[in-house]
Parts: sequence; C-alpha cells; structure tokens
Amino acid sequence: MCIDCGCGDAANTHKHSHDHSDDHDHGHRHIGPDGKEYYHRHDNDQSAHEHGRTIKVEQDVLSKNNGIAIVNRQWLDDHHITAFNLMSSPGAGKTTLLEKTLERLPQDGTVAVLVGDQETDHDARRLQGKAALVKQINTYRSCHLDAAMISKELETYEEAQINLLLIENIGNLVCPAAFDLGEHCRVAVLSVTEGEDKPVKYPVLFNNADVVLITKTDLIPHLDWDMEQCHSYIRKSGSRARIIELSARTGEGMGAWIDYLQTMKRYD
Repeated sequence: MCIDCGCGDAANTHKHSHDHSDDHDHGHRHIGPDGKEYYHRHDNDQSAHEHGRTIKVEQDVLSKNNGIAIVNRQWLDDHHITAFNLMSSPGAGKTTLLEKTLERLPQDGTVAVLVGDQETDHDARRLQGKAALVKQINTYRSCHLDAAMISKELETYEEAQINLLLIENIGNLVCPAAFDLGEHCRVAVLSVTEGEDKPVKYPVLFNNADVVLITKTDLIPHLDWDMEQCHSYIRKSGSRARIIELSARTGEGMGAWIDYLQTMKRYD
C-alpha cells in the first residue's frame, strides 16, 4: 500500500508528537546475567496511536479512490467505453504487448491508450499512431495510477467515438493492485523472466485479475522456467483468472489475447 511506500496522498500525511505530563510508566524490570536489576521502557501508547492513524489514513485514501472509481465506471458505461487496466512489474513487456495488440485490432479509430509512468513519455511515443488517441500520465512521486488521475482524462474521449480504452499502469506489483481505476477488466502481466512464484509473493494483483497474461514465452528455451508450476502458483494466489500464454515478439498466443479483448468488450 502507498501508505507504506510514501507516494500519493499518503505522502502528505504526517505524524504528531504528543508530550504527556502525567507520570504513567510503561516498561518492565528484569534481572540481568550480572545479577543487577534493569528497567526497559516501552512507548506502546505512542506507537499504537501512530499505527492507528496510519490505518485510518489508508482507509480514507482507498475509500475516496473507490468512490471516484465508481463514478469513472459509470461514465465509461454511459459513453459505451470498455476499459482494461494492465498491471505488471517493470520490464514485463506491457508496452511491446500493446504495440502488437494495437496492430492486430481493427484500425477503425475506436481504440485509445492511456500510459502511466513516473517520468518520461517514452512508452506513449512508441504507441503514437497505433491508436486513435494515446495519452501519457506522469505521476512523478506516486508509484501507481489512481481513479482521480483517470477522471481528469475522461473528457478527452467524450467526442472521439472510442469504445476501447487500454490503460498501461505503472510497473509495480503492489500499489496498482490496490487502486480501482473504474476499469471493467483487470489484466495481470507476468513475464517468464521474473520467476514462477511471483503470484504467491504478490497475491493481491493475481487474485483480483480477470486474466493473467504470461508473456515472453519465446524465451522459455533459454530459462529455467516451469510453466506448470507457474499455473499452480497463480491458482494458489486464489485467482480464478483466465490464463493466456503468449509471445508478443513471435505472435504465439496473441490470437487468444485478441479474442479475449474482443469478447470482453461491452460495446461495439
């Protein structure tokens, strides 16, 4: 959660120190190996107060985000747009996947891409000309997209006759999984270069995914990769997602992914 990593709204929270003039003591005494009595003080009250405040701020951040996400989803429904949220670690191949996906989708001007990164517009420039609209969101200190960021971009699509929005979230397996953007479908992207156990190390992303894409399968002959074990770990995360194995580079499995996109589209 971002309350722990210090990004987003949570980065603006601060701790208050409290001076208490009472004489309440919190600690314990024990006899050391030298036979002397030692006393250790514990500031449990202050620690509990700060922990409680952290939980409250975290709940407030997510509650606010979820409220905006509901509004986003309704707006997308009203405008007949289906949104997909692609999440992965850095380097899993999301941008290459999007490049090849856009080349295979109908070139009818109905697809838009929204790219999230902390800095630069490198990925957005790679995708320019492959979709009707390509926009970049730079979050700077924040390590995820949130619903408010998406809300600010929605008017762009109002008169563009868009019916499919592909959102490339920031490379991170933790925070993006906690923030609903208002999407209709969550896509977890896992490359074979990362290790089969990522789904059980980062279960929230995979547990909540509608589809898991295992990418870069063309590299399997060069790696110590166990596909059966990877599938098992995905299921151990609690995921019931559809699993698609593919290589954007060779095209293997891309047909299944495109068919999934077309099937999950709510509007034509």
